[in-house]
Amino acid sequence: MNMPDRFADRREAGRLLAEAVRELELAEPVVLALPRGGVPVGFEVAWALGAPLDILLVRKIGAPGHEEYGIGALVDGAVPQVVIDENTAKLVGADEAYIEREVARQLAELERRRAVYRTGPAIPLSGRTVVVTDDGIATGGTVRAALQALAQAGAARIVLAVPVAPASSLHELAPLCDEVVCLTTPAPFYAVGAHYRDFSQTDDAEVINLLAAADEWAGRASDSAG
Repeated sequence: MNMPDRFADRREAGRLLAEAVRELELAEPVVLALPRGGVPVGFEVAWALGAPLDILLVRKIGAPGHEEYGIGALVDGAVPQVVIDENTAKLVGADEAYIEREVARQLAELERRRAVYRTGPAIPLSGRTVVVTDDGIATGGTVRAALQALAQAGAARIVLAVPVAPASSLHELAPLCDEVVCLTTPAPFYAVGAHYRDFSQTDDAEVINLLAAADEWAGRASDSAG
């Protein structure tokens, strides 16, 4: 497959990525997209696979007094998963009570965002093949938390599928999943957006429309199967 120097936009990247993922011949996969930029990519992958599409919301759990400094993450799902770096938590004085409060606060935000995107309950992932998509990876911190949480949720097989990422980040993430599909690993790597001609922000309306279209597709597929 010949890769363009830059993807036209996220939808084109998703279509090219779908071709590569389809070669894995996955059995009844679920596609989880990291919003918002991962949703147009994930939509194309889900469409090509005839798979359901859902969003995978991740919220950082920050250190006391320094919320930007992450000590873990809360990852959405049928049973939301908490991923905590215990050593870092101890180092910054985040005790169990603090972590419980932060988890409750971030869980409320996850529920608010899921309501904004008008999705139903999260798809149960236990025993399923899960394809995680985003529009690209830089450092990989958010994706790392997502992959760790999916393993805790009992996913049978985890596939990380992205159009572009640095090889170093993929190397660090590879032990957390069963397969990695990445179309291009430029070196040097500066930013995900540098590899798109159109990297304008994906807004909530586009996310809502794509999820609704995917729901219609999944419903038709379910009806025909029945």
